[in-house]
Amino acid sequence: MAKQILILPGDGVGKEVSTSAVEVLDYFISEENLDFNIIEAEIGGASYEKYGSPLTDETLDIAKNSDTVLFGAVGGPQWDDLEWDLRPEQALLG
Repeated sequence: MAKQILILPGDGVGKEVSTSAVEVLDYFISEENLDFNIIEAEIGGASYEKYGSPLTDETLDIAKNSDTVLFGAVGGPQWDDLEWDLRPEQALLG
């Protein structure tokens, strides 16, 4: 049975780091013929911009049902003026 890896790039450098990490994962999955499914979801400011919430119930459910989660980074100055419960960092406390 395939193991599920959830990628949560988040914001800023998190997107860059996650992209590189997925390249490494893809290499090992291919070279070693591993049975992994990689899926990606939004978190943090990216999620807030798209869905109005730093962590949606759907993303939280996917994370809970994944075998592992690779988390990038969240936050940035563009979200500093949001109400506390909407700030990207709140996704960490989901």
